[in-house]
Amino acid sequence: MVKKFRIITLMNVAIIAIALYFLSQANFVRDSLATEIQSTNDTQAQAMTVEITIIEEQTTRLWKEFSGHLTAVDYVEIRPQASGIITEVKFWDGQFITKGQVLYVIDPRSMEAIIAQKNADLIAAQNHSALADKKYQRIKNMLRKKVISQQIYDESMNRKLVANSNVKRAEAELSEAKINLSYAYIKSPISGRISRTELTEGNLVSAGPNAPLLTTIVSGERIYAEFEVDEQTYSRYVSSILSEHKSRYKNPVELRLQSDDTVYQGIIHAFDNRIDPASGTIRARAIFDNSQGKLLPGMYARLRLGSVSKEKTIRISERAIGTDQNRKFVYIVDSDKKTAYREVHLGDSINGDRIIHSGLAVGDKVIVHGLMRIQPKMLVNPKVTTIEKTEAARL
Repeated sequence: MVKKFRIITLMNVAIIAIALYFLSQANFVRDSLATEIQSTNDTQAQAMTVEITIIEEQTTRLWKEFSGHLTAVDYVEIRPQASGIITEVKFWDGQFITKGQVLYVIDPRSMEAIIAQKNADLIAAQNHSALADKKYQRIKNMLRKKVISQQIYDESMNRKLVANSNVKRAEAELSEAKINLSYAYIKSPISGRISRTELTEGNLVSAGPNAPLLTTIVSGERIYAEFEVDEQTYSRYVSSILSEHKSRYKNPVELRLQSDDTVYQGIIHAFDNRIDPASGTIRARAIFDNSQGKLLPGMYARLRLGSVSKEKTIRISERAIGTDQNRKFVYIVDSDKKTAYREVHLGDSINGDRIIHSGLAVGDKVIVHGLMRIQPKMLVNPKVTTIEKTEAARL
């Protein structure tokens, strides 16, 4: 009985010992986890919080800015082609003129008299030609009957041909007289806005190389903007056109005036045929709709030349870019939440962003603020900024 009691007591002691062992192990694990969590929290508390943006590839139309001036698509100087006294001025200064509208009338009476004379000459030539033709027919019949000689027949045919030629000459002289009469009514060759008249009614004008300037007209429905483009931009855009298999320049162009924020949309009309060796630029010409007449030749304008098509690019805010002597760099955050120095090669600037040609890849985490406080291999606490996402969405 005593022996059985001892065995039960020993078993109880063993059970209690095992329970105490496992309890001590659990306390040890709990203390270790708590220590590790506290260490992690302390480390994160020491890491500086930085704002980052995650690089994404964006489809963007590339733009370049230039300065230029506006010129008329059509510009005409009106000069007299007939001599005489101006009898009528049929427009007012600054009026919008349509093609074919009569602007000036030069005294047409002398030219009308010449037309009457040439018309009479034509009638006389036609009558003489008709008589010569009748004589020729009679002589032709007589020759068939062998009543006259061949010589008389040849002379009759010659007179008939000369008479026909006189008719044609008279017709040509009458046409010339009518053309000269049309010059007495000076008409607009284009539609557009006319300038002031330089000579008024009663002035004597003469045709010829020294003919005086009467007025000028500029077309108004469309207008050119001329500007100088650097060689690299020209080469890039021409290469884009060739790759797109387009026969005409379709680069979009935006125009803003010095005193107006209105944006006018146009396209490239043409490039010049040579590069200026002195400046390394080529002259470009864009064309814009001007149906409202707000754009005038001679105005200075700011122009933005866009690429033919949109391109896939990597862009980051200029605030994220640092300068190290002649190099540009950014800091990225690696998988261990440590900073890394990354040299980049920059492209064009677009609304506060810079295109990155090399140095970054899609998915890189770039620090966008506080570069002066960042050092390589520095532990940080990255937070994705919402500002960059908003700006990217706007663009």
